[in-house]
Amino acid sequence: MKILVTGCAGFIGSKVSEVCLREGHEVIGVDNLNTAYDVRLKEWRLSRLVGGAGFAFVRADVVDRTAVQELFSQHPFDTVINLAARAGVRRSLVDPWAYFETNITGTLNLLEGCREHGVVKFVLASTSSLYGDGQRPFREDQPTDRPVSPYAASKKSAETLCYTYHALHGLDITVLRYFTVYGPAGRPDMSPFRFIRWIAEGDPITLYGDGSQERDFTYVDDIAHGTLLALKPLGYEVINLGSDRPVTMGQFIRILEQRLGRTARIDRRPSHPADVRATWADITKARRLLQWAPKTSLEDGVGATAAWYEEHRSWASTIDLGE
Repeated sequence: MKILVTGCAGFIGSKVSEVCLREGHEVIGVDNLNTAYDVRLKEWRLSRLVGGAGFAFVRADVVDRTAVQELFSQHPFDTVINLAARAGVRRSLVDPWAYFETNITGTLNLLEGCREHGVVKFVLASTSSLYGDGQRPFREDQPTDRPVSPYAASKKSAETLCYTYHALHGLDITVLRYFTVYGPAGRPDMSPFRFIRWIAEGDPITLYGDGSQERDFTYVDDIAHGTLLALKPLGYEVINLGSDRPVTMGQFIRILEQRLGRTARIDRRPSHPADVRATWADITKARRLLQWAPKTSLEDGVGATAAWYEEHRSWASTIDLGE
């Protein structure tokens, strides 16, 4: 298949592109290499793709309607995986406009490209943030109409657009709600990257809340494989991809301490109003429709993430964490 992967220099997008290539697909990767976080991470991820057989890179912004139209005119795609997004709950409170432009207008431009050029399959990366503080474990049929951050609101809007294009134009669309994705070369604004660096460098960890809040950490390789499985025809489906094994932040820090052989110094801060108390994915639907389940334990995933940091410490230790 010829697959358009947007956000190909992003954390998840680069791994999805890698797995697509490994399975013999042709990938057109699109990214604008914006400065939402330290671009050196994006350039490192992209360097592992560029020059490889079956991969072509196009620097473009999905918000640019003309650029998206040209992209579809030049390439006969079989499917689109939309991983281009502004991500992160807290930053969306500071610049909600950027989130709505990329996550909604960008998605609309891609859906229009699919409609105009007969691309039937579309996969949208969404988020567990939509569930807010709902009843756990989170199921796909739970209400998601009360998002507590502009980020979550923008993703809810993108999901709604996807359903509209399925209903009106027959697009086969799978919406994947990812749960706290982590792994090597991850986003520097997320706790796994930050905590590993802070502990490794002997700096205090900034911890919002009392450490009892829970997260359903999911390893990036598992997420990438689940994303490819979602390329099958399903009509319109929303599917959780998570580990189904939430841990408290206190437990997560202890696992990091054991792997790094150092004790964390913790700078405790009040809980952030946009953060949810806990996440937990019900993955029954993913097992049934995709025959997918995560394979990587938290201990193994943390080990691989810490090993990446240690290998690239000379520059990873200087990455801007976006504080």
